[in-house]
Amino acid sequence: MAKARKPPKNEGVKPDNSSAVVLHQKLCLAIDTDSRRIFGYTELKIAVPDSGIVGLHAENLEIERVYVDGEPAEFDVFPHYQPVEIENRWCSVSSVSSAADAAGATYLSALERELVPNLLILCRKSVEPAQQSDDPLKCENGKQSNDELKQNTKLVRIDYWVEKAETGIHFDDNVLHTNNQIRRAHCWFPCMDDSSQSCCYDMEFTVPHNFVAVSNGSLICQVLSKDDPPRKTYVYRLSIPVSARWISLAVAPFQILADNHHSLLSHMCLPENLLKLQNTVGFFHSAFRHYESYLKAPFPFGSYKQVFIPPEMAISAETFGASMSVFSSQVLFDEKIIDQTIETRIKLAYALARQWFGVYITPETFSDEWLVDGLAGFLTDTFIKEFLGNNEAHYRRYKANCAVCKADDSGAMTLSSSASTKDLYGTQSLGFYGRIRSWKSVAILQMLEKQMGPDLFKGILWTIVSRAHSTVHPSRTLSTKEFRHLANKLGNLERPFLKEFFHRWVATCGCPVIRLGFSYNKRKNTAELAAFRECTASPSTVLSASDGGVDSENREGDGGWPGMMTIKVHELDSVQHDFLLPMSGDPWQLLEIKCHSRPGGKRSQKPKKSARPDGSDDNCDAATPLDLRSSTESPLLWLRADPEMEYLAEIHFNQPVQMWINQLEKDKDVVAQAQAIATLEALPTFPFSVISALNNFLCDTKAFWRVRIEAAFALAKTASEETDWAGMLHLVKFFKSRRFDATIGLPKPNDFHDFPEYFVLEAIPLAVATVRTADQKSPREAVEFVLQLLKYNDNTGNAYSDVFWLAALVDAIGEFEFGQENIIFLSSLLKRIDRILQFERLMPSYNGVLTISCIRTLMQIALKLFEFISIERVVELIKPFLNFKVLWEIRVEARRALLDLEFHCKSIDAALVLFIKCLEEEPSLRGQVKLGVHMIRLCQMRAVSQSDDEIKSKTLVALLRILEGPVAFRNVALRHHLFCILQVLAGRQPTLYGIPRDQTRQMGYAEICSEQQNNFVALINQDKPPQAPLEIHDGLISLQEAHGVSHDGLISLQEANGVSQDRFVGLQEARVVSHDGLAVPQALKEPDNVSNSQERKTPVVKIRVKQSTASNKAEEADNLTIEKSVGGHNETDHGASSSVSVDAPQRNPTEAVSVSNQNLEEVNSCHGHGSQMTASIGSAKFRRESEEFGKELQCTADSSNIMIKGVEGSALDIVSPQVYGKTKEKKRDREKRRRGEDHKADRNDPEYLERKRLKKEKKQKEKEMAKLLNVRRPMSMESDIKREEHMIKSQNESAELRGRMDAAVMVGAEVSAPVNEAMKADSFSISKNGDSRMSLATAKPKAQEPTVSKPSEGGHKLRIKIKNRALDK
Repeated sequence: MAKARKPPKNEGVKPDNSSAVVLHQKLCLAIDTDSRRIFGYTELKIAVPDSGIVGLHAENLEIERVYVDGEPAEFDVFPHYQPVEIENRWCSVSSVSSAADAAGATYLSALERELVPNLLILCRKSVEPAQQSDDPLKCENGKQSNDELKQNTKLVRIDYWVEKAETGIHFDDNVLHTNNQIRRAHCWFPCMDDSSQSCCYDMEFTVPHNFVAVSNGSLICQVLSKDDPPRKTYVYRLSIPVSARWISLAVAPFQILADNHHSLLSHMCLPENLLKLQNTVGFFHSAFRHYESYLKAPFPFGSYKQVFIPPEMAISAETFGASMSVFSSQVLFDEKIIDQTIETRIKLAYALARQWFGVYITPETFSDEWLVDGLAGFLTDTFIKEFLGNNEAHYRRYKANCAVCKADDSGAMTLSSSASTKDLYGTQSLGFYGRIRSWKSVAILQMLEKQMGPDLFKGILWTIVSRAHSTVHPSRTLSTKEFRHLANKLGNLERPFLKEFFHRWVATCGCPVIRLGFSYNKRKNTAELAAFRECTASPSTVLSASDGGVDSENREGDGGWPGMMTIKVHELDSVQHDFLLPMSGDPWQLLEIKCHSRPGGKRSQKPKKSARPDGSDDNCDAATPLDLRSSTESPLLWLRADPEMEYLAEIHFNQPVQMWINQLEKDKDVVAQAQAIATLEALPTFPFSVISALNNFLCDTKAFWRVRIEAAFALAKTASEETDWAGMLHLVKFFKSRRFDATIGLPKPNDFHDFPEYFVLEAIPLAVATVRTADQKSPREAVEFVLQLLKYNDNTGNAYSDVFWLAALVDAIGEFEFGQENIIFLSSLLKRIDRILQFERLMPSYNGVLTISCIRTLMQIALKLFEFISIERVVELIKPFLNFKVLWEIRVEARRALLDLEFHCKSIDAALVLFIKCLEEEPSLRGQVKLGVHMIRLCQMRAVSQSDDEIKSKTLVALLRILEGPVAFRNVALRHHLFCILQVLAGRQPTLYGIPRDQTRQMGYAEICSEQQNNFVALINQDKPPQAPLEIHDGLISLQEAHGVSHDGLISLQEANGVSQDRFVGLQEARVVSHDGLAVPQALKEPDNVSNSQERKTPVVKIRVKQSTASNKAEEADNLTIEKSVGGHNETDHGASSSVSVDAPQRNPTEAVSVSNQNLEEVNSCHGHGSQMTASIGSAKFRRESEEFGKELQCTADSSNIMIKGVEGSALDIVSPQVYGKTKEKKRDREKRRRGEDHKADRNDPEYLERKRLKKEKKQKEKEMAKLLNVRRPMSMESDIKREEHMIKSQNESAELRGRMDAAVMVGAEVSAPVNEAMKADSFSISKNGDSRMSLATAKPKAQEPTVSKPSEGGHKLRIKIKNRALDK
């Protein structure tokens, strides 16, 4: 049995407040489309953690107020994105390598910041637990347990508004819509923007009465207000828990089209696209019912809505949300369009499949995203088989597998490994690698289906869906381990096989490369098959990507895959049999295949007259016997490896040419036919038998039209002078036989009723344009053929549009290579293109397809003839298409053409400069993404050509500024592409995988959440009233409690001089109120004497004080408080004082001072074990009775030595630490100089500059917090002033006591002996200052006679304060 399922967990950084769980959320918003403003509130029912602080995500929101259970609550927002304006920020970027490093650090920094909740709300824990409520909470969160129901639940309401929407939500004219970019939901409503958090939603959207608000879930009601003009409120309820990413909203004057076949379906678009919408979605009810029938379950969200918005707004072709999908209206088409039909239907079907797997059933962790993505693709594949045919499904899968095998060569393609998914922060779904990963996921699931059978695999899907539909214990998350367990339990696959299968295909990278060849042994009637197996990824890459999996040592020398590959043998007399090839073990294998028929078993047919046995004519050149062996020499017709595509493998089979021809002509599998055509096309020479076979296949109307198009391009490649241009002549002859009038020799009017034939004929001109002569120029006949088709194109009487037909002809012009023979036709071709563009201005074609083809063709002609054509003239022709009024596709294509011209005619640096300019000018987000993808392609072309063009550091810095700027923040896909551009320029892979992490920076951002929490709590504590008076229980005083230090290390007091509270833990200046009513500020301590208690834990010192029986009664009622210093003239810095003889009152030597070794977070200074101990009490001065009395005592003591010097009169003179301080100052000076030299060396290091920037940002935050504190401080100042007035009034009452204390000082010699007696028991030093405070330092003397000694290294260094009581009379 498989192991028990582990609870879901967050891969990546988990902040301290991640235990907070959102149980339900309500969203009420009003949309003002005129001012482009949304405002309202959201209510969240949250299970509050023990810390009482709830962290949410909120960016670009103006939060007005926050309520917790109806009461105003403290909150703070720490923006994720803050513009950085530092002039010399990128001064160290001087090469593409340093720019790539800086891009990696910047990109990772932004991704890590976005993970941390930045809206902190203080929720006080209620006295009565929430579980006492009679109404238990409904299990609204799919991941919550019974324990969560017992947590402290709070209702948090947040009032906010958004005026300038930058990302997450977009306005365009009268349309508003959201998108589900990675971690951008919190840019339009506060939420827990984490894929592991899901809850139910209630939503209310108020819009103008003529607008429609489309959102998730079921529409409950519509409420029309009585305002003038009236407004309408749409109320939605989503009862299925989903993450915030899948919450969507679209507002516009939509036209609603209800589906006539299914009441749960509705489709919406703007009025001008209604006819296209009716034609596009006519099939959709069939796909909807197919999924419900295949999964044996109803649609999970009740209803499903499809919204089509203008393409200018869409950031991608489709955006998914719970129970709804938003598409670009570019995918809509009318009944006259043919080419867009297949792609649109597959796109809509995939969006519906994502509702099942991805939105409803979610991955348990980031490492399991491949599974739900693959299941959505697998479900879409079933739709393609059902409604578009098996040939379409198999051909698409074959092409996808070929692309995966070419790209799967690094650890970035590992699907489920912490090394490849945890540190990618969700970016694995973006860009080129995202598409390849998706195809690989589908291929792996299809391989499993082949292993267990379609019925058993369908049973696994039924189990997954039924478990999610369960009303008792629904489970809507899916993990790789669970799926493997189901494959073992329901799929009847053995556990060892599954363990090896998932490790090799899911946990590592690389695809098998199989090279096969055979030799027929006529005597034994066997075929000796030689096989060699290798991997697309290197062994070191496979091991590093496996993340140290199980039995990694055993797999080090074995690059094999589990299972056996089938070799299908086709022999004479239609005999077929299979042979199994092991996919593991020795990579070199030699096997024998027994043939079941003999060459003589069947006589070869008599060749026709003037024909050879191989089918070629008499006048053809003789081919080698090896290539054209007849069936009389061998019983084998052809061999196929892995005919059922059971493996995602790259297969190279070396067999005679005639066997490939047999496979092309006799095998009915489209994959076998495509493999045969690809092999024949790659031959160095082309016998006439190959040309004849390709031509026959092209003319076969029963063959699949996509494979016939491949045969047409293969025929074009075979055309050459050696073959008398046979391939091109066959293509032209085939086209004219279908489309020309034989009587007049001109094209007939278009007739596109036969769709497969239309697609094949559409590809013929482009194939003819690829024919080349010996000097790599296009033949004159090919140019004349395309020009004739353009000139005589006639679409009258045709029921379908010829837009794509004409676009294919224009694209063919761009493929021509002009020479002396065909240059005369160039002017005629350019006139035809100009005529098409003029016609386009009057009547734009569907999605601007014709204009886009013309722009692309003009660019290609300019690049091929740049020596004869002025590039500036071509640029002037293209510039009019950059106008914002034209379609975004045309505008983007024009910018692409300009980038190509800059790259090929100038340099990569010039292209990058133009690219930066295009990003600033392009308004559409999707257009920016397209430009980014094109720029990556140009950078890859530069890498292939190994060009040494220099890229200026100024250009690299400009790219880095865009990467961290607002343009990239608004467009997540563009930000990823900018990062990829800099990586490709440095010769690296365009992925985050393998980017080195700065551990110092990474740890800092991993703890940023707790740091923000600490700052937030410290800010809240500033508004708290003073601490309660110091309580004494049996004489035990806790210094930690006395000074108001909380147990989590947060200090609630901040210095008046503006020093940040998280820089110095402790009170720099603290006002101590004495029993006689005087409030004397303590002198500011030296920075050297202050330690950072956040960096290390220190012992707590508690002092047990025995109260004397003769103590004044006022001592019992003394309330000692520590308050913030407000500065003023009373804060006198006395400076370093000299040695002073101090007289102390008599003390019983038996009264011991108890010091316990516990956690000390004392307000002055905390030191580790063995450190030096220092006590300092304000300046000591002898005054008369009428003057204020004060003293200073400075003592530096070692844990083993007492630094006391006896002086005349037996008075104790405490040694001053000035000599020792000078030594420390010299040492600090040397340390500062050394650090300065180190920093000079680091000034060019981007990592050092990044840390410096972060430190500067932190200081800026601290200054802002200090300003906030200064604003709030005057409220507490009033109470301080009143308290001081009361203290001054009591001065006269304590005059007599001060007089007695002054008299005791004057007779110090008489009391020196008792003090020495006390020092023998404990070093006990008392100084009486104006605030009547006592400072105590404890240390055991080493000898009876006090001596001066150096402080030992590692000695205790403590700073202890005790508030004094009235002295005994």
